[in-house]
Amino acid sequence: METLTLKLSGMSCAACAQSVEAAIRSVPGVLQCNVNFAAEIATVRYEKLRTNLEKIQAAIDAAGYSSYSQSDEVINTVEEDAKSAAYLAKSRNLTRKLIFASIHSIQIFLGSLPHMMGLHLSFIPTVLSNPWVQLLLATPVQFWCGAFFYRNAWKAFKGRRATMDTLVVLGTSAAYFYSLFVTLFPDLFISNGLMTDVYYEAATVVITLILLGRLLEHHAKSKTYESIRKLMGLQPKTACIIRDNVEINIPIQEVAVGDVILVRPGEKIPVDGEVIDGISSVDEAMITGESMPVKKQPQDEVIGATINKTSVLIFQATRVGRDTVLSQIVKLVQEAQASKAPIQRLADRVTGWFVPAVIAIASITFLVWFSIVGNLTLSLITAIGVLIIACPCALGLATPTSVMVGTGIGAEHGILIKGAESLELAHKIQTIVLDKTGTLTEGKPTVTDFFTAKGTQDQNELKLLQMVAAVEQDSEHPLAEAIIKYAKSQGIDTVKIQSLRARNFQAYPGMGIQGGVSGCLVQIGTQRWLEEQGINTYRFHKQKIILEAAGKTLVWIAVDGSIQGLVGISDALKPSSKEVVRVLQKMGLDVIMLTGDNRASAIAIALQLGIKRVFAEVRPDQKAQVIQSLKSERNGRQGEREKGGRVDLQLFPPSLTTPFPQSIVAMVGDGINDAPALAQADVGIAIGTGTDVAIAASDITLISGDLEGIITAIQLSRATIRNIRQNLLFAFIYNLAGIPIATGVLFPFTGWLLNPIIAGAAMAFSSFSVITNALRLRTFQPKIYF
Repeated sequence: METLTLKLSGMSCAACAQSVEAAIRSVPGVLQCNVNFAAEIATVRYEKLRTNLEKIQAAIDAAGYSSYSQSDEVINTVEEDAKSAAYLAKSRNLTRKLIFASIHSIQIFLGSLPHMMGLHLSFIPTVLSNPWVQLLLATPVQFWCGAFFYRNAWKAFKGRRATMDTLVVLGTSAAYFYSLFVTLFPDLFISNGLMTDVYYEAATVVITLILLGRLLEHHAKSKTYESIRKLMGLQPKTACIIRDNVEINIPIQEVAVGDVILVRPGEKIPVDGEVIDGISSVDEAMITGESMPVKKQPQDEVIGATINKTSVLIFQATRVGRDTVLSQIVKLVQEAQASKAPIQRLADRVTGWFVPAVIAIASITFLVWFSIVGNLTLSLITAIGVLIIACPCALGLATPTSVMVGTGIGAEHGILIKGAESLELAHKIQTIVLDKTGTLTEGKPTVTDFFTAKGTQDQNELKLLQMVAAVEQDSEHPLAEAIIKYAKSQGIDTVKIQSLRARNFQAYPGMGIQGGVSGCLVQIGTQRWLEEQGINTYRFHKQKIILEAAGKTLVWIAVDGSIQGLVGISDALKPSSKEVVRVLQKMGLDVIMLTGDNRASAIAIALQLGIKRVFAEVRPDQKAQVIQSLKSERNGRQGEREKGGRVDLQLFPPSLTTPFPQSIVAMVGDGINDAPALAQADVGIAIGTGTDVAIAASDITLISGDLEGIITAIQLSRATIRNIRQNLLFAFIYNLAGIPIATGVLFPFTGWLLNPIIAGAAMAFSSFSVITNALRLRTFQPKIYF
């Protein structure tokens, strides 16, 4: 399977997007296709063995549109300059044609004004009322300024479809050619008792207004990319590298992994790397959204595009080009902006049949009016008004523009939303499940207590601790790191630990590890796991009660089947955890803690945070099953559970069998063991400071690791969905009201609205107003509760 992103050109409305989508899907081997009209991007998933880029692009060309593959290099200055040049060229072309069309349309309109008002207006030159002069002025507007509409309408006709350009061409051409025949053969019309009025002003002013709408839409749509441009503008153009003790400034594209880079105070860090010399503070706000500078010292990671504040830093490049954090952020935002939200499906279904339906309504309108009043001119003008006013662009732009702005704003706040569907689902979250270690806590466990079976004799302690460290050095678990760090603090040499490397090392996820050291079998893990092995742990019962009451995590040690030690490990809560839990509950969410830790420690942490429901002693492979069970739980149970004010402790498996509509469940985690649960949840939220696996499995990533980002993400989702609904409501009301008015159903109350000029102005206004409303999201600021 391959996923391909194509940049499209030539689309003028949502019906065009539907046509491109249908053309791509008709290619054998294409499994999925999504065309975003606002972003002008197609995302295609296909089978490599059955099709390729050339076949897909050929289908797009055959449909009358053009495309090119977006560069894999996300931050590419040349490509961005080309896009800017293309944007400026299109803007200049539209502006030039708009000015030309405006000058000619104003003259034609002034020439038609005396006839329209039935008055003699002395300030208007009579030559402008001459049909031949109006024909001379109208022709270049119709066929030069309006050439774009004709080209697209012809492509649509060849592809056996109809688009907005079809409506514009039909409407303006009817007015122009009717007036042309009246100008050429006025006697023929008089002899048949027909009116000899010409309507060049209707054709030219409509084209002018649509060009104005296109220009405003073009400028407004460009602002939806503002967040992407801000992100891409963060990266410096050059880097100062040290080679053979000489400082050299080179373009950032030439920086390679392993290069040693020097960054002075006030300069931007060019690429990702690891500090090898110097201590400084770094402003990471542009990446993480965190305003406070972060202290950096040797072995700490630095992120490209962040700003070095106080001292010189020397670091080694570890990720460059498209592998940097900034490039990945830009790529994720681009993918999210190109995705399609479920709420857009209704609009897509409507635009699929909208244009053909409008052509049918216009035809019926003409026939009905002609049969009632017998006036060819009035009937024709009314039908033209229907064609012009019924533009599906507003419907097509309603959702994607809001999604583009919303995902961009999320990135500015350190929140990466991977797709429009995740953005939409986030506002529906009813239950939020929080992992404990690394999510609610700092994820930096520290050994606080160490008990041995033979008392506190130094020799016994050191010998057991040395054996434990020898086994733990092969584990990647955070608790293993804490135990090794404690062993070193007790004077146990690193070389000594490494020389006692365990044999036959085995890890049991969520339970423990074991290995052979000095001819002994050393087992380290949970109390439940050791008891399942037949090991009696009662010796440390008293210490267990004390440590668990303090909310500490317990690690049990057995040697050759006999309990020999107990380790107490503390992991401090994040400063914001308690307030975040309180705010989430205030927002009406059911907050649950999910942990593999023992029940007593879990309850102690839950009491500190005010969490009323806890799943404890859950193994990694069971976490996804807990999420699935919660999704099938009845909505609205939170109030019932919280009345008692106690902690509702549940062990695996949960007994949730009530067949009610599913709850929308979010999971927040940071570790490898959380990845299945993140993938199982409706909305997976990964802490950005966690593992790459967790981030890859999630729908939303909090780059900074601060839990306040959960609240911001939900608020942003609610604001975006509210904005989309406003856009869709306006678009539907506009079309539902505009078409009956144009048909004359409300005549004579709205008879003055039958003029195609009014219809053209309304059509241009509709698309612009939807985009402008979407751009209001750029003012979004999260509500501060702290």
